[in-house]
Amino acid sequence: MEKSRIKVEAFLSKVPLFNSMPPDELARIALGVTELHADRGTVIFRRGDACVGFHVVLYGRIKLSFISASGGEKVMELIGPGQSFGEALMFMERDYIVTAQAVEDTMLLHVAKPVIFRELNDDPGFARKMLAGLSQRMHALMCDMESLSLCTGTQRVAAYLLKDVDDEDSGAATMTLPVAKAVVASRLNLTPEHFSRIMADLSTRKMIAFRGRTVSILDNGALRRCAG
Repeated sequence: MEKSRIKVEAFLSKVPLFNSMPPDELARIALGVTELHADRGTVIFRRGDACVGFHVVLYGRIKLSFISASGGEKVMELIGPGQSFGEALMFMERDYIVTAQAVEDTMLLHVAKPVIFRELNDDPGFARKMLAGLSQRMHALMCDMESLSLCTGTQRVAAYLLKDVDDEDSGAATMTLPVAKAVVASRLNLTPEHFSRIMADLSTRKMIAFRGRTVSILDNGALRRCAG
């Protein structure tokens, strides 16, 4: 048990939300943490399940999505290493409104609500970091709404391909789509067929080349102009 607790503290110390905490505070947080290993395809929680804490991804990737009664899916967000999810609903004491599923083998930490509430009462610095994280998430969601409302499908795809490429990098760059194309398409509010047509068009225009999930950006400047 002691060995497991120390390992959790080491993981917590690498997460942005907790990395400025001294060892004694990390030790208190670790007492309320559960380590979860989820194989690809595992559902972490479903819409309507009770939210009794929040999750932090250590490695792997989680998709948050709405699933219709007919089985249709709309991917709202992809959560990667170092990112957390579920904080807002934890504070609101509401049930989950989305389904969370691992899209690759994933390790998570579940941090129990009582531990977080105790630290918020005792440490104003931790409260500010938590508020900053929620504010960043809200800003990202507002940017997503703007993109989905005002940008064309081609602009959304181009911006997505460029999101991890340095603005000043004018050379070729290669990236790997972190999830299946259908998941990326849903995240960008496109059908898989529309996404494939846009990728083919960008390839024909010599802006990108792709094979499977590997994408090479051939003309950074042209792709940026395409992204608007």
